[in-house]
Amino acid sequence: MTVLAIKGLNVSFSTGDGDLRALRDVSLEVPARGIVGVVGESGCGKSTLINAVLGLLADNGRVDGGSILFEGRDLTRLAPAEMRALRGPGIATVFQDPMGALNPVLSIGRQMRDIQYRSPLGRSEKDARSAEFLRRVRIPDAEAALARHPHEFSGGMKQRVAIAMALMMEPSLLIADEPTTALDATLEVATIDLLKELQEQIGCSVLFISHHLGVVAELCDDVVVMYAGEVVERGSARQVFNTPRHPYSALLLECDPARRPERARRLPTIPGSVPDPRRRPEGCVFAGRCPRRVDACRAPQGERAMEPGHMARCHLAEAG
Repeated sequence: MTVLAIKGLNVSFSTGDGDLRALRDVSLEVPARGIVGVVGESGCGKSTLINAVLGLLADNGRVDGGSILFEGRDLTRLAPAEMRALRGPGIATVFQDPMGALNPVLSIGRQMRDIQYRSPLGRSEKDARSAEFLRRVRIPDAEAALARHPHEFSGGMKQRVAIAMALMMEPSLLIADEPTTALDATLEVATIDLLKELQEQIGCSVLFISHHLGVVAELCDDVVVMYAGEVVERGSARQVFNTPRHPYSALLLECDPARRPERARRLPTIPGSVPDPRRRPEGCVFAGRCPRRVDACRAPQGERAMEPGHMARCHLAEAG
């Protein structure tokens, strides 16, 4: 069963300089109880993808084509009230900055009680459920923690509180938007282990957005590589990390410090920058930075399948 199926999604933003095409022909699937990672540089469309799924595009943004099927319902066709009803019990989100996600002037207990406004439970029962989920994310003395405010928690504990709040409604899909970026390496590992444990307990699917390739390799079943608003490669974590078929995927992996065999004063980078979405190249979007580009790259690139479940948008993909 597929919980989320995005097919041929196009998203544009109206600007004073004309339309900005943020996403073009994006397709991916998140299976039931599966964890799918989305990776790519800043500006590749990851946040726009999340906002399109959640129905939270800016006022000048619009879906130009394609569909976003959540449990069989096309989210692009739902009314605002229907989308609001879906957020929380259907799709929950853990954001990158837990301090920005939590209200600094309200206690944790008040915030966790407020998000249960749809529940028929009484106040004491809602508080008990809140404390139960704080214990699940290993917050010590959970009952006392309900009376504390966000500034009284460390960064790692605030992120755990945010995870508890997202999972309280036991959603079918959890979107984790770079939830470990603000944490140090030790807390990052602990948070990833905790997230995977809770995902297995609740049985939800996860769409995990991250820059950290090591975290994605550890946590995710499947990986989607995005560049300049397009999906340039997707497949299982084993396929993408062991045998990347798109030059961009391969270069991203080469830039991972964890893969460096020895110390170096300079870390590897990909020369150039992501193209301006208002002036997309006519052919392959990565051609301007690709060390393997040839004349054929001037033409638009279609998807090429190498093996079941593994696709790359590059004419060199089949050659490896």
